[in-house]
Amino acid sequence: MKRMELMANRSVEEEIINGLESGITDFYYTLLPVVHGRGKTQYRLGAPTWPEENFLLISYLDDRDAETAQSIVAKTKIRFPKEGIKLFFIAKDSGKDESAYTGKTGENGVPR
Repeated sequence: MKRMELMANRSVEEEIINGLESGITDFYYTLLPVVHGRGKTQYRLGAPTWPEENFLLISYLDDRDAETAQSIVAKTKIRFPKEGIKLFFIAKDSGKDESAYTGKTGENGVPR
């Protein structure tokens, strides 16, 4: 299991998401539609001086789907080489869930 983080210019958002949804069965993700920042070559701040904006897509994928995603994104990057498409994978610990909130509550209703 891997956590995928993809950042790119908003101009390719639909292209990338459609490709991932077509190529990966049950592709689930979280989309942050407007992300500002600075990369190696330029700013994307949504301001008059630097008007472009990025998006951020996060998904958890098994190893096979991660390879598929990498292939889909690589093909998109070839078609749009100047759109700042960046893809990162972070290995998810296969052990216990270490999230702070378990969904369970104690006797007083406070999350534990």
